[in-house]
Amino acid sequence: METREAVLKRKSVRDFDAGKTVDDSTIRSILELGIRAPSAGNLQPWKIFVVRKPETKKALAGAAFGQRFVSAAPVVLVVCADRARAASGYGRRGAELYCIQDTAALTENILLAAADFGLGTCWVGAFDESRCMEALGIHEGLRPVAIVPVGYAAGNTAGTGRRPLDEIALWD
Repeated sequence: METREAVLKRKSVRDFDAGKTVDDSTIRSILELGIRAPSAGNLQPWKIFVVRKPETKKALAGAAFGQRFVSAAPVVLVVCADRARAASGYGRRGAELYCIQDTAALTENILLAAADFGLGTCWVGAFDESRCMEALGIHEGLRPVAIVPVGYAAGNTAGTGRRPLDEIALWD
């Protein structure tokens, strides 16, 4: 798939086909493409939790303020920033900013790779970090940044519009 095609194909999916699973080899391929994302100093300050257990997915949906589609996906990825790893190269700025930028780039790669495999995803940023950490048994050194349900879309998912480029881009 061309980059342009993957970008245009990617949509936020909140309704997953309960009858279709996603095999581990596909998730592994998606994650391998995800970790090709750039990171400050190539420190790669991230951890990714691959969640399949229904009780953990349910706890993550609860942490995401009751967004039930999170638990309906066959796989849920939780992308975390490793603040200490980022701080090792860049101090406070690494721990507070670079690791967030780096995990955002990783998350976007995951979304595009999943689209390339014909899978739907949704970048969930609305969640209680403490409850997410508790659901996964995460220690204080990791900060959950994104919850990404992954699965096959149930039906056709309509895309959303975008603001015109002329409203956004400022040319000198």
